[in-house]
Amino acid sequence: MFRAFAIARQNFLILALCLAAFAGAANAQTCEAVPKQILLDLVNQADLPAVATQYGLEQTPIDQVGTPPTYRMKIRDDNNQTPCQIAAAMQGDGRIFQRESNRKLQVVERQGLPWTLGRSWAIGRSWAIGGSAKGYATQWFPKTVKLTQAHAITKGFMQNPPAPQTPRPVVIAVLDTGIDLNHPAFAGKLVQGKDFVDGDDDPSEVGELRTNPVFGHGTHVAGIIALVAPEAKIMPIRILNQDGESDLWKLKDAILWASSHGADVINMSFGYPPDLTPQSNTFIQDLTSACDGVTMLGEQQFGTLSDDVIIFVAGAGNGGQIGNGAAKVYPAAERSNTDDNILSVGASTRLDLLASFSTMANAVDPPRDRWERTVAPGEDIVSAIPGGRYGVWSGTSMAAPIVSGIAALALSVRPINLPTHKAGDIVDEVEETGYGWDCNLPSRGIWMETARVDAFCAVTNNRSCYPERRTCNE
Repeated sequence: MFRAFAIARQNFLILALCLAAFAGAANAQTCEAVPKQILLDLVNQADLPAVATQYGLEQTPIDQVGTPPTYRMKIRDDNNQTPCQIAAAMQGDGRIFQRESNRKLQVVERQGLPWTLGRSWAIGRSWAIGGSAKGYATQWFPKTVKLTQAHAITKGFMQNPPAPQTPRPVVIAVLDTGIDLNHPAFAGKLVQGKDFVDGDDDPSEVGELRTNPVFGHGTHVAGIIALVAPEAKIMPIRILNQDGESDLWKLKDAILWASSHGADVINMSFGYPPDLTPQSNTFIQDLTSACDGVTMLGEQQFGTLSDDVIIFVAGAGNGGQIGNGAAKVYPAAERSNTDDNILSVGASTRLDLLASFSTMANAVDPPRDRWERTVAPGEDIVSAIPGGRYGVWSGTSMAAPIVSGIAALALSVRPINLPTHKAGDIVDEVEETGYGWDCNLPSRGIWMETARVDAFCAVTNNRSCYPERRTCNE
């Protein structure tokens, strides 16, 4: 009996240590944010000096955006609290409408992240696998999504835009690590870009292949778009540094710039996990909602952004193998309802199954969680890499640009024409014309509905392409 008690006590201590270690890791994760900064929306702007004093912030904002404004505030040097601790302390303060740390964004294929599984060439694979122009043009996924049939109708050039516009190519902004501007895959396909890392007009990738694990990520993503929508234009915007990192404020800058320079679709193959401390988690959602073509009473406005209509496409992350109920990944999870202009994208395989690495959703009782209603091929995708070469990569970062390209194809034949045809309508068309899947995977914490995209069905808006749904149960 004593031995049983000792073993039970030992097991309890081990469990306690494991829980403590998990809590420590969770707390470390909670402040993956730019140090000494916090984002604030106030109910009454006159309260800013008092709020700044109470929470140890500088009185004058670093800068601000929107109406009513979101302030980017600096934490005073004598205040040792993290941005996440300050955000938690602000919970329940009636003067504060929203508060959020300036979170760090990450390439979800990057190694060593606690909330996603890296899927780069560094994991027992080489850029040389299928790495050729021929392999790029003849790879497996176009057949799966019926790209050839879609291209017989459109390749991304908008023939009949609403007046007073003239026929033009759809413009897809790629917010990423930059691209190889001289790669043959992009010949004649680029428009002006921007670098928000170095603050100049040259969005070229920075780093070295095989030395910087995420080097080539943006080029690879853009190359997929060039294949799916060859008559669309690509707007390269560098917001991720050579380590694959950025932050919410840079993302805001990039969205505003892309909007003012004519982007129709914005691809975001990066993410950040939900914060475990109480935060508003709505800064980017406010930005995307402001350009969905539907003005809501009391909605935050962002100048000319509110006059533009943009479709956002975001990869859902590679946390599928990390454990049950892998956390949602933002900005993909910013999608809040069926009217949203965000396409959240998981990954499928060569066998037309859910990729094992693809983050989906936590299991819930009906109604099922549908924050991620779209999947696209994301396994062994051949695309451009710097130096005029081609290589293979896997991840939801590769699935997202396939959907961005398909959204551009659909947009080219059915342009947004307010108020009758909105950005949310294109999102619904891409989702509802796909191959419907019902997924119940208890071992991965998944119970949800989704659909694998189909380019031809999206272009023709044929919602009866797949009358039977796939069951992806265990």
